[in-house]
Amino acid sequence: MAYQGIGIKIKYYLVPKLKSQTQTPMATKFSKFFMAFSLLISLATSAQQNNMDGDSAKNEIKLNASNLIAFSFLDGSYEYLINEESSFGIGILASFSDSEINDEYRTFSLTPYYRQYFSKGYAKGFFVEGFGMLNTGEDDFFDFNEVTQTGTERTETYTDFALGISLGGKFVTKRGFVAEVYGGIGRNLLGNSSFTEIVGRGGISLGYRF
Repeated sequence: MAYQGIGIKIKYYLVPKLKSQTQTPMATKFSKFFMAFSLLISLATSAQQNNMDGDSAKNEIKLNASNLIAFSFLDGSYEYLINEESSFGIGILASFSDSEINDEYRTFSLTPYYRQYFSKGYAKGFFVEGFGMLNTGEDDFFDFNEVTQTGTERTETYTDFALGISLGGKFVTKRGFVAEVYGGIGRNLLGNSSFTEIVGRGGISLGYRF
């Protein structure tokens, strides 16, 4: 929460508070995620139909299990395998947390990415990833009037765009089960948030290659 009076602005992160009644409803967050994830499923289905020559499976659908458990982030992704060494994909994240700190950090993000693989095997093992992230969150402020000694709380929603890099490893079974561990960091470029300059990306994802 940020406190600002006449020429003074101080931001505190360690004091929790009840969420405002003006927060985005949970149903809206679910709607955003599932509409976007449905688009990913459509892209995957279209890509699979275009791959009718019997080549290796080139599509992956994954869910970030660690983000769901630790932060109540519903984080899904689709990845298309260009060849044995490279791929591109897109991730969608929506927050369902009651934590004010989580909402200040991120409520929704759309993350296109490109990966280069360096291990033996078809698009698996160690990889380096470059990503862009369109992200939204909420900044909480307390406007203090030094004359009347009263104040009001307000919440502002921000949208920013970050560029970053990640490292990770992917493991694929013969039947197509996928597990990956990765972590990365990026920086918001637009400066629209007073709280979030650095964004993180990572976790443990489970999915299927087809």
